[in-house]
Amino acid sequence: MRIGGLTRCSLIDFPGQMSAIIFTIGCNFRCPYCHNPELVDETVDIIPTEDVLTFLRTRIKQLDGVTITGGEPTMHDDLIPFIKEIKALGFKVKLDSNGTNPEMLEKIINEHLVDYLAMDIKAPFSDYASGVGRPVDIEKIKKSVRLIMSNTIPYEFRTTVVKALLSPEDIINISKDIKGAKKYYLQKFVSTKILNPGFIKKTTYTDEEFKEIQKNAQKYVTECYIR
Repeated sequence: MRIGGLTRCSLIDFPGQMSAIIFTIGCNFRCPYCHNPELVDETVDIIPTEDVLTFLRTRIKQLDGVTITGGEPTMHDDLIPFIKEIKALGFKVKLDSNGTNPEMLEKIINEHLVDYLAMDIKAPFSDYASGVGRPVDIEKIKKSVRLIMSNTIPYEFRTTVVKALLSPEDIINISKDIKGAKKYYLQKFVSTKILNPGFIKKTTYTDEEFKEIQKNAQKYVTECYIR
């Protein structure tokens, strides 16, 4: 695994669990608001996989789980063996993904290798490339959504809401695209360290606007939250 970051303890990333967070290097998207540019640009130093596993061994019975995020973890061919090593240590695993590799997601789901899945939905299916800065095979995104929704593993879909890229109508259309989803999170864009510095000055929606967007999105999913 090409690992570029390790957060030793988080109380908020893995719902209901105290977890470490592992950040993988590389991504096949170029979302301008990405807050991990060093992972996308692959300019970060690599942390040896064995160092990460050695750390996790010292946290057995202290941490509940491990979150694997990125970048995009499913770009790594050795992700599944890596997850198996983590599970063998007794940890629960949460996986974050952009859904571009449904074949790997299907294997992970069928082998019951993760305990929680989080998939980013970047834009309405009808105009997905506008949100990710790259051409995208939308059928792969749709397949990943169907896989996640049709299984029993707890999951969430989430959208980082950037006012310059997503209108309230876009959010409604995303909600329709994932109609019936159990949990959908609207994440407020925070302009800190991001891939495209030009987005630093872009504003987000007000709290009142977010609540209105949430109310409309709630019509199509079971639960919609603002994060």
